[in-house]
Order: sequence, then structure tokens, then C-alpha cells
Amino acid sequence: MKRYLSFLVFILFCKLSVSQSIFQPVSDKSLYEFIDELANLQLIEINSAIKPYSRQFIFEKLMEADKMKNNLNKRQQNELAFYLKEFSLENQQLPVSYKTIYHQNDSLKISLIAPEASWKSKDVRILFRPVYGIRFISNEKDKFYASYGGLEAQAYVGKNWSFYASLRDNYQNKYILAKPGFFTQEMGGNYKINEGGRKGGDFSEMRGGITYTWNWGDIALIKDHVQWGDNYNGSNIFSGRTPSFAMIKLHMKPAKWFDFNYYHGWLVSEVIDSTNSYITSNGDFRAVYRNKYIAANMFTFTPWRNFNFSMGNSIVYSDMPVQAAYLIPFMFFKSIDHTINHSIDNQNSQMYFNISSRNIKHLHLYLSYFVDEFSVNRITDSKRTNFTSTKVGFRLSNFMFNNYSLTTEFTQTMPITYKHRVESTTFETNQFNLGHYLRDNSQEIYIAAEFKPYKTLKLKISYLNAFHANEYKYLEGNGMPKIDELPVLQDKTWSNQTIEFRTDYRPWQNTSIFASYTKSNIKAYNADGKTAQYYLNLFTPEYLQGENNTFTLGFAYGFQ
Repeated sequence: MKRYLSFLVFILFCKLSVSQSIFQPVSDKSLYEFIDELANLQLIEINSAIKPYSRQFIFEKLMEADKMKNNLNKRQQNELAFYLKEFSLENQQLPVSYKTIYHQNDSLKISLIAPEASWKSKDVRILFRPVYGIRFISNEKDKFYASYGGLEAQAYVGKNWSFYASLRDNYQNKYILAKPGFFTQEMGGNYKINEGGRKGGDFSEMRGGITYTWNWGDIALIKDHVQWGDNYNGSNIFSGRTPSFAMIKLHMKPAKWFDFNYYHGWLVSEVIDSTNSYITSNGDFRAVYRNKYIAANMFTFTPWRNFNFSMGNSIVYSDMPVQAAYLIPFMFFKSIDHTINHSIDNQNSQMYFNISSRNIKHLHLYLSYFVDEFSVNRITDSKRTNFTSTKVGFRLSNFMFNNYSLTTEFTQTMPITYKHRVESTTFETNQFNLGHYLRDNSQEIYIAAEFKPYKTLKLKISYLNAFHANEYKYLEGNGMPKIDELPVLQDKTWSNQTIEFRTDYRPWQNTSIFASYTKSNIKAYNADGKTAQYYLNLFTPEYLQGENNTFTLGFAYGFQ
């Protein structure tokens, strides 16, 4: 009887299921910003603290806006129609193309512009397409390029299952753009340096996964990026700029006022486990990394329309198998850690909060607060600081005048935030920090103005003023200063003042042409017994050091 009842519940569950989930890369900024613009107009509601969005979610929000398109100006209506074509597969249709070379009824289409092949039956929809992108970069120091190429596929099966795979082989000619220590928002990669004798670096990035979706949630086994925390210039919770890692991901939205997100991830420690490493029969040393995992959740409450309050916690743990208690999505992980590791060294836990308000039409106000270590006693002691990162900002769009936005964002991170004294439990994967790209003891001001004269044409000017102060290590013991009494933002070690003019244009779906001019002054300072050049090499690619006028021209089909 129990067996039959379980089967009946499963069948009823499937009957309620109406949607599917394939995740849209967070690097597709133009699309994400258009969704944000629709939310600022109060035409749709979103939880912008959690990215990436699923393609089905984006399609549903575009359809919601389409029902109210009379509230949009001409440019917005045209841009909306453009993106709806990009999500044809989610609309049970074959993708729209500008040059079709083979079309078989309504079941198979092969296109040249944009290049892709799609197939549809009653229960299956599949899309294959190549991926390619290239940037040419030139300034006073050098000229070089960065490129990527590969394939990606998407498949919707039945009403509940989704599959996707995306492979990118990247090559950066002459310079490595995203070493773990660099203060840059370039996507991280695990490089092969000077492979085959050619100068530069190669790395491969594979994303993809399997998802099962029902009408108020989804569960997935994926390898992808995650970005948590509202931002327009780099999140201070999970940035999404590390190499992707495998995870079990759960999302549930059982009511309009509540949204829940969780994942358990398999990180890469790059810390050698000397016990399990060994010498092979050929005499080679076989290195084995220590296991490293992360569990994270975020509870989002919507007490009234267009206002979200989110809070969550995470833990990075190692030196044990996958712990079942961290697979329970709703837990406060630090408390569990105190039980599991009683009387021994604890793991590395974090907390975070996010507030997002679009209650004033055209205006998005947000605050993101990351807590690495916190003590109430430190608040009343002027000599001590908690290990926290704070981001606050706003975006004003289409107020009084159409087709523009103004953004201001401020980020400040206290010393030792994101760091840990145990190598295998640092807030990192492949040595790339999971949090803000400037890491600890840093500050940033970001201001940007955008104008859209045509449906998918964007003109942008931005100003960045950022600096990093003393580079501290997480060290404790006799003769060492207390880590919560280290001076905050005392001596600059690195600074960046940059003005950028950028234009982006999407001529057809999944395609971008872009150009930019950047005037930057990135310099370093002598501090703590280290030279300015030491800090420059540690934090900045060689071609960007000092004063530069940098020109970039690029094309992308499929986003990195």
C-alpha cells in the first residue's frame, strides 16, 4: 500500500509541474540589465540577489512585461520583442533565425545567422550551437587578444527535465588576465602557462547540468557559477567569477512572500594531502588534493511588493567526507559545526544579509552585508573590528527622461574578511576568492551612466575609484598582533582610478559586438617592507600597470 501511495503522490506531483530550468550565464549582462530595468519600472518582480536566473524564469518575466507593453516606450518594446525571440525554445517554438539554410516543417531548423541547429518534437526540444568570442586589446604597453571557442547544447525533456552543457576553450595571448591574486573582474580560470611554447595562457571551462523542476521549485546537479548579493559592479557575497564548480542546487518558492535557495558545492582546495599522495610504480609522484566543500543557503522574504529581505549562511569545510548535516538545506551551519568539531578546530562559516527595494518606481536601492567573523564586544571597542564587508548602492532609471540609468555603488571590506588560518578551509576554490574581487581591507566607489538610443545598443560611461590597504595574513600566536586589532585601511598598497567609455550592440540573438576606451591609473605603494612593484605584480596584469589608455574591440557569439 505504501508503494502504491508513493507512486500516486509522484504522479500527482508531476501533473502539477509546468516549468523547466536551464541557467543563463551571469556574463550576459545586457539581458540581466534589461530584466532589472523592467523590475525598476515595477512591471515585474524579481529576487535580484540570487543569480543566475533560469531561462524559463527570464522568459516568464518577459511575457509578464509583454502583457503590459503599453507602459513601455518604443525602444523598450523593441528590446522586449528582441529578447522574446531569443527565448523561442522556452515558448515551445524553434528559435528565430535571420538566415535559415534548412527547415523541415516545424521540427528541425539549421541556421547560418545565428549559427545553430534546433529540433522539436512533442516532448523534446533541443538546441545546439557553436560558441566563439574574441577581444583585441591595445594600449601604450602592448597589443594582444583574448579569445574563446566551443559548443553548447540545451534540452528540455517532457514537462520537468532539463539538460544543458557548455564548453569554452579560452586562450589569452601574451598575458594572464585573471590570476587568483589579481584585482580584476575577469572570469577566473585554471591556466596552462605558455602551452606549446606560445606566450600566454590557456584554460578550459565546462558548465552544465541536469535539473528537475516543478511549479514552485527545482533541484539540480550542475557545474556552474553562482552570484549572490545585489550589485552592479561585483558582489561581496558570492561573486560568480571563480572557476565553476559542481554542486547540488535547490530552489523553492512556495509562496509569493518567500523564496529559498541552497547549494552544496564541491570546491577545489589545491592543498596537497600528503597522506593520500603517493609514488606510482613508474616513480612519479601522484599528488592528491584535500577534499573541500561548501554548503550555503539564502532565505528571502517579501513582506510587501518590490521589497526583499534576504539572509543566509554558509560553511566551507574539509578533512572529512561529505557531511550529511550540511546536506539539510535549512540549517544554521555554524551551530552544526560546534557539534561535529567539538573540542577541536572548527570549520570556516559565514553569514550574510541583503536588502533590495524597488518600492519607488524607477529606483533600485540595495544593501549587501557579509559577515565572516562577528563579536558584539568588538562593536563597543574602538580598537577592534569585525570581519565584514558592506555594499550599498542605487540605480535610477527612466526617471523624467527615457532610456537612461544612473548607478552609484560603495563597497568597504574590513581586514581579514574572506581569509582563514587553515589552508583547506579558505573562502576560495582553485585559490580564487569566492567573495568580492578586491578581497579584504579595501574600498571601492563605482559610478556609471548608461544611455540606450536603440533597442539593443547601449552607451556607457563609468568611473571607478578603488584601493587596497595593508595586505595582512591570518596569523595568530605569541608576538603577533591580534587579528581583530589590525589597522583598517591605514596604508595604501594598491589603487585604481579608471574612467571607461563603452558601447555594446546585439545585432541578433545571443550575439554581441562591443568596443571600449579606458583611461586608467593603477599604481602601488611601498608598505610593510614590500616595494610598490611587488604589489603591482601581485594585484595587476602587467599591461595595465601605471597610466594607460586602453582600447578594446570585440565580438561574442555565446557568452563566456
